[in-house]
Amino acid sequence: MEAPAGRRLQYRAEVTGKRIILSGSTFEEQIGYARAVVAGDQVHVSGTTGFDYATMTIADDVVSQAEQALRNIGAALAEAGCTFADVVRVRYLLPDREDFAPCWPALRAAFADVRPAATMIVCGLADPRMRIEIEVEARIGLTSDAR
Repeated sequence: MEAPAGRRLQYRAEVTGKRIILSGSTFEEQIGYARAVVAGDQVHVSGTTGFDYATMTIADDVVSQAEQALRNIGAALAEAGCTFADVVRVRYLLPDREDFAPCWPALRAAFADVRPAATMIVCGLADPRMRIEIEVEARIGLTSDAR
């Protein structure tokens, strides 16, 4: 008999020294990944889309999706013990390059004072409703206001 998923994650964290952060997204269970992984002082937040995980709904427009993705990322960062100020790397993935510029105000609000290294990639996403996916890497304690 196999241990429940929660027990496997707890055991793995004890053995590997990494901490798994789950958002409650049904995708995490279906695909087998975590919203974020904390390893030492590094926080790796998975590619995050504009799904509202409480309702598993997604807005039609790319700006609303970007704003929701940033809220989802902010929640994962907070659970990891850091903030957007601790982000050192961000990747933006979009199926349509024309959708990137309309998102800039929301992205600037999150990252203008931080200035992480950034990359924008045009690619297909897992669900045709998804118009942007954002992935970040952060370091716990990088800024004095991180906790």
